[in-house]
Amino acid sequence: MSPKPPSKPDLRLVAESEVYDLMKPPATTAERVKRLQQEARALALEEVEGLERLLAEAAAKAREIAEGGDAYPVGAREIASRLAEDLPMKAETIKAIVSRSH
Repeated sequence: MSPKPPSKPDLRLVAESEVYDLMKPPATTAERVKRLQQEARALALEEVEGLERLLAEAAAKAREIAEGGDAYPVGAREIASRLAEDLPMKAETIKAIVSRSH
């Protein structure tokens, strides 16, 4: 008995999907503008999320320096301590703004 050949994919599912809609060219200038605006918003959201991650990383590094003892200059420890307190709140504020806008 010979093995059964693999079944062919149902391409109708792909043609009806949202992904396919994004791949086909827009029919009108208005549709193109709308798609470009959606892409710009998605990119902007990625950038803001990246900023949130960087602020969290900076807060963690600032906390390490603030708690680093005499190895770090007093002024640097004080500034790092303030940053360790402020940066997480700033990141949360940004997150709240983004969640309200979407």
